[in-house]
Amino acid sequence: MNALNRAFSTFENFAGWTADIPLRVFLAWEFFESGWEKFNGGNWFGDLQANFPFPFNLLPAQFNWQLSMWVELIAPLLLLLGLGTRLVSMTLIILTVVAIAAVHWPADWSSLAELAKGYAISDQGYGNYKLPLIYLVVLLALLLRGAGRMSVDHWLGQRRAAATAC
Repeated sequence: MNALNRAFSTFENFAGWTADIPLRVFLAWEFFESGWEKFNGGNWFGDLQANFPFPFNLLPAQFNWQLSMWVELIAPLLLLLGLGTRLVSMTLIILTVVAIAAVHWPADWSSLAELAKGYAISDQGYGNYKLPLIYLVVLLALLLRGAGRMSVDHWLGQRRAAATAC
């Protein structure tokens, strides 16, 4: 049993340094891919501008397009570095909630059973909020916990602590 405890202790030590990395890489890939598609595509936000929640529904569709595109291109790079992770996570949470409201939430639903049909990857007429919801759960973990030890945030925190200790 002692060997097993040592093995788990070693594993836990390793996880303390690396557990957040797959989350950051996953989100960076997903959001960057979306931003890259916007960068190389046409603005379709004008078609759903009325679906955007306040205050984004008051902004021009071109501004919303540029804002979401640049957030989706820059935030993933910051996530990979672990730089400003909590702020980046909050920004991506807002972006994802707006996307759910404007694009992924079902237009019409009359019961919870009908709403539950939208918990899907592809839209069959009931919305498709499953993947953005997964993003929100992962972003919430990074918002609450931060980037972890293998990050620029951690390195900067150590430098700040060392500077105040002197």
